[in-house]
Amino acid sequence: MSDPDGSLPASPGGTESRRGSGCTHLAAIHDVKPNSSGCEECLKIGGRWVHLRLCLTCGHVGCCDSSPNTHATKHFHASKHPIISSLEPGELWKFCYLDELVWE
Repeated sequence: MSDPDGSLPASPGGTESRRGSGCTHLAAIHDVKPNSSGCEECLKIGGRWVHLRLCLTCGHVGCCDSSPNTHATKHFHASKHPIISSLEPGELWKFCYLDELVWE
């Protein structure tokens, strides 16, 4: 399972939801601030990223699955924090890894 990329992504399973309808993990969303201005792990190792994703449970900033290191998805697997949002300007979507749903 991977995070969606693009201006308005389709979820991996092709299911799209509005306002989280159908997502069973909305309680995991907290009022978080990004922990950094770039991918936390890439900044430590000198890596590069394509797009940034924000964990809506803890504020972790990771790189997308189009990036070489896919740190946002790795963070999900390690933490089990299910919902991310894009940190890209103009992108308002959220994605639940567990339910495979995208919404704005």
